[in-house]
Amino acid sequence: MKKTILTLLLISLLAGIHSCKKTPGEGGNAQITGKVWTEDWDNPNFTYIVHEYPGANVNVYIYFGDDLSPGESVKTNANGEFQFKYLRKGDYKIVVYSKTKQDPSSLSSPSTIPIVVKATLSKRKEIKDVGTLTIKE
Repeated sequence: MKKTILTLLLISLLAGIHSCKKTPGEGGNAQITGKVWTEDWDNPNFTYIVHEYPGANVNVYIYFGDDLSPGESVKTNANGEFQFKYLRKGDYKIVVYSKTKQDPSSLSSPSTIPIVVKATLSKRKEIKDVGTLTIKE
């Protein structure tokens, strides 16, 4: 009887340890950083670039693992830089939105498309730079 109870306790303990596996998200010591660069085009058909500059005050979103909704968002600083801190090891998607070319037959304003960069953090204190994400305005 004691052996059966001890075995069941051991199995429960091992199942509990296995279920505590940490998934991507907040709660760690890793970071993902990057920049947003803005191209200011002459018109909705993107004929030529009028100005280029750091993407200040742009919303940047992070998706944890396979989540369908963003886990967090930040705004870029005046230099277009962003960072997501306190992340655990795992897979992430970084997303910003850019305007797309307007359909000449449409009277509506240009729509937006996601610019997506995937990043994997494999070390506890890793700092992963995803580079520069270019958006059109």
